[in-house]
Amino acid sequence: MDNSLPPADELVLVDRELAQLDARRSQLLTRRAWLVRALYAPAAPMATPGPRRPVADSTPRSAQNVLLTLGGTLLTIAAIAFTLVSWGSMGIGGRAAVLFVVTSAALAAPVALLRRGLVSTAESVAALGLVLMVLDAYALHRVALAGTGGLGYTAVAAAVLAGAWTAYGAGLSRLRIPLPAAVVAGQLPLPLGVLAAGGGPTAFAWAALATAAADGAVILWTRPAAVRITAAVGAATLGGWALLTGGWLSLVSPWSGAPLLLAAAAIALFTAWRTSAAAVAGSVVAGLAVITAVGGLLRAAVPSDWTVPVYVLCGLAVASVWRAGRRETAPEAGRTRALPAGVRLGLACAGAGVAALGVVWSLPPVAAGLLGPLARTTGVWSGEHAGQPLASFPGTAALVLAVAAVVLAAVPRLWARCGALALTWALLTALPVSLGLPYAATLTLQLLTTAAALAGAVRPGPLARGLRRPEAGAAGTAGTAGTAGTTGAESPAATPAASGTPWGAWVPSRPRTAASGVGAGTVLGRIVYGLGLGSAVSAVALSLDSRGATFAALGALLVLLGGTAAFGTGARRVVAACAAVLTAAGLVLAAAAAGGFEDHWTALALLGVTAAAAAVGAKARPVALPVEITGAALALPAFALAAPRPAFLALTLALGGVVAAATAVRPERRRFASWTAAALFLLAAWVRLAAWEVTIPEAYTLPVTVPALAVGFLRRRRDPEASSWAAYGPGLAATLLPSLVAAWTDPEWARPLALGLAALAVTLLGARFRLQALLVLGGAVLALDGLHELAPYVVQAVGALPRWLPPALAGLLLLAVGATYEQRLRDARRLRDRVARMR
Repeated sequence: MDNSLPPADELVLVDRELAQLDARRSQLLTRRAWLVRALYAPAAPMATPGPRRPVADSTPRSAQNVLLTLGGTLLTIAAIAFTLVSWGSMGIGGRAAVLFVVTSAALAAPVALLRRGLVSTAESVAALGLVLMVLDAYALHRVALAGTGGLGYTAVAAAVLAGAWTAYGAGLSRLRIPLPAAVVAGQLPLPLGVLAAGGGPTAFAWAALATAAADGAVILWTRPAAVRITAAVGAATLGGWALLTGGWLSLVSPWSGAPLLLAAAAIALFTAWRTSAAAVAGSVVAGLAVITAVGGLLRAAVPSDWTVPVYVLCGLAVASVWRAGRRETAPEAGRTRALPAGVRLGLACAGAGVAALGVVWSLPPVAAGLLGPLARTTGVWSGEHAGQPLASFPGTAALVLAVAAVVLAAVPRLWARCGALALTWALLTALPVSLGLPYAATLTLQLLTTAAALAGAVRPGPLARGLRRPEAGAAGTAGTAGTAGTTGAESPAATPAASGTPWGAWVPSRPRTAASGVGAGTVLGRIVYGLGLGSAVSAVALSLDSRGATFAALGALLVLLGGTAAFGTGARRVVAACAAVLTAAGLVLAAAAAGGFEDHWTALALLGVTAAAAAVGAKARPVALPVEITGAALALPAFALAAPRPAFLALTLALGGVVAAATAVRPERRRFASWTAAALFLLAAWVRLAAWEVTIPEAYTLPVTVPALAVGFLRRRRDPEASSWAAYGPGLAATLLPSLVAAWTDPEWARPLALGLAALAVTLLGARFRLQALLVLGGAVLALDGLHELAPYVVQAVGALPRWLPPALAGLLLLAVGATYEQRLRDARRLRDRVARMR
């Protein structure tokens, strides 16, 4: 086929690529000019020597920082020791003078140090001054305000210190410690003030939330990174405490916890809206707080079984902001603008997470409906599950699954459609458990679920209808997310970057088109197919409680699986065909059990399924091999059932051989099936002989030898160069060797005589047709058989001779051999060469 583009389209592509190359060339030329200037710029004139300026210590050095930190720490320890130990030995005037002088000096010194450029030293002295202010507040409480409450005084002191440190840090902007210290002090006034006033957990949570809101304002409207980080830590700590308290109150007192949670949600949402870095995290917190607040109010007004559905509905309402909040109207601007993507994503994640937890809560009835029939403690057809429902669970679990399935079905994405199908299947599986349906209705619903799933697997096109086409940049994934009639546009910026280069590779490519529903349909079809097979297994297990239900379920499944195998494609067709064969075997076993057949008759009936599978395999070529393998596997239990009756076992093996021989007629199955048929026929003959109590080994070996020699003869005719060992060796050894063993233990003369004549005939044939295998095997067996027959007479003759005669004869023999050694050696070599030249 011609894959070239039309001239107009190709011209557009070439122009686009040329424009990209021009832009890249301009960038490279600019970079080259800069590099040339950097390499060949004239050297700067040497400055005239003059007095060196003092080196500022604003650049942090490790040794300097260590010394400054150590000095500040020692001074702080000394100040604390002086305040706690030596404070009481001074009068009020001395105390005031010491406080004023030391603190004023510590706070004023950084001003002079900053003017001289000693920033690090100023930081250390300022930190000392801040610590001295805390000690001053402590000393003031002990001396002048000892009667006031500790919590209240600490709250006021923290507020005063926060304000003073803020003013100090604003005045000396080059210092980095005062402002973060002011933020830390600002975390204490409201919470400690509430505790001092005797407020409970709710009031403390409100105070913590107000402080967290102030921290959020600091994060939004201040620039120093240290201040923002400190405020963020405080907001996370106090805000988290307020949220935890609100969640606890929503359980015990919903009307007290809801305002707190909604206020926290508003603060978190505002912060997320104004701060892109915290948009997702803040909106997740806001979404969870809203769900907890509204869900807690609604939970108090509904029965306990509706608790989880209420929270799920709230979560889905919050998650709907992802679509509803994409554009909002701004009347003052006369236009529309999109909500921040991070805010929408965070709210959607919060709502989806709550809904997912609700779905997890609804899964136990699904597991009970699917696996409950497999938990069998009694025999088949005992009615264990027919008299009562499988289990009991709140009916609202089915409602949660239904709502989640509907919501996912409304999302035009492949992942959502997959989830919707899975939840729909879970709903149908859980309905009998949640609603307590009777046995017949449960089995019918499972069969209908299986039928619907298999139908969707065969024709998955309608399942993918309505899916949104992939984005332009995702055209490469259209095979998995494409839908009918969708087209993925090629983006110029999507050109893959070449390895090791900052520009894209220039490869004019044909615009890619998304697969028309094939990829999405395939994915959805596989999902529903797996779910349908699970329902089928559960239906079969449930049908075993009743005889009529077993035949009805297996018959319905046989029709469904057969239809899937006939109209399906790919692996689904193969699996369905194999499952149909197993279902047919189940029907045969059920019929045999219902009819009270004995095991050997059941074996013959089961072998009929194997024959039917072989017949189907001859017609249905795409699934022939899997179907035949499945049918052959069913022959093994048939042989096992017939084993107690040797006569029926022989018959079963012979029938299996007939089926294999019929399969061997097909050219693609000839080699394996023919050997299988021969082995089954041989086993059938052996079993029959054993049943007749035949003990003659030739009766077992000749059925092997004759066909083997016939096959070897045909092979030698087709290939005269074939070795006689490969053609005739196995067949001859199968009879000659067992017969030789039997002849050596047989006291009669008939077997050795017959064996000798047969070995003589084989040896002569080997010598006549120059066949090595026949000559060697026949000669060896003939020699051993003759030795066995002559051995008694030789022993008698040796016993009758004088004792000196055997050594004398042995000596004469050795003399004769030694005299003609060279001639005998040449004769042996000549014989070896002649035998080696034989086939």
